[in-house]
Amino acid sequence: MHPAPSIILFTALSGLGFGLMVFLGLAPPAKGGWVMAVFSALALALSVGGLLSSTLHLGHPERAIKAFRQWRSSWLSREGVAAVAALVCFGAYAGLIVVFGVTLPVLGGLAAALALITVICTAMIYGQLKTVPRWSQPLTPVLFILFSLAGGALLAGKVTLALWLLAALGAVQLIVWWQGDQALAASGTTMETATGLGHLGQVRLLEPPHTGSNYLLKEMVFVIGRKHSTKLRIIAFALMVGLPLALGVIFEVKHMLAGVIVLSHIAGLLIARWLFFAEAEHVVGLYYGKR
Repeated sequence: MHPAPSIILFTALSGLGFGLMVFLGLAPPAKGGWVMAVFSALALALSVGGLLSSTLHLGHPERAIKAFRQWRSSWLSREGVAAVAALVCFGAYAGLIVVFGVTLPVLGGLAAALALITVICTAMIYGQLKTVPRWSQPLTPVLFILFSLAGGALLAGKVTLALWLLAALGAVQLIVWWQGDQALAASGTTMETATGLGHLGQVRLLEPPHTGSNYLLKEMVFVIGRKHSTKLRIIAFALMVGLPLALGVIFEVKHMLAGVIVLSHIAGLLIARWLFFAEAEHVVGLYYGKR
């Protein structure tokens, strides 16, 4: 699928923001309200900024409010409802700490739970799409959760926990890539099943469905060369997992090194998220000869 920058930023930044909310909600900084203010501002900026960037992908961003109406059937709508609830709860929780020095663990736990639910809803927007076999697997929401928690732990300064989460993230990402490469073939969906002409034998296109491009080709049929894909996977894995793990294990993590680790992880995350969309083969591509 077409890796739109707005969707990449949305899923990456909001995931980091809500991941940071989880850790702040469960264990706020012990150094005082001003530290909580800084961390809370970062969490809110990432989550809200990511959510706002998603509206840039809409044909009519001014109608985004309508997405909240379909929460009974739409994961996108559920994500919006959960996100607003998480932001409100976390804002109240952080505000009480910063302004009055009062910590309400129950409110913080609720904010953390809602933040995690938001990430799950985001993942399920893609994980429930059977038309994209690479995404339609149980590990898709697990991958999103680990990205969120690993990044959130890094931003919250919980280095030891972050290293374990990064190791888990790396293992799951490798499995997802391996399973994803086989997903379209394993789904049994082919040009023969897509056209309903399989009983006649192997089907091939006589000519393309249209002479020019269209919305489906632009948004749903994006082809990336296998050689480029492999290189980008190596770079993404090295930046988001390899380098942070190596630095965290070998050296004592201080402020400067922590910044390098966070930046490396975010750079790798953005590349991995670009690949998440670029490598997704939508079955509509079969009608255009894209196997």
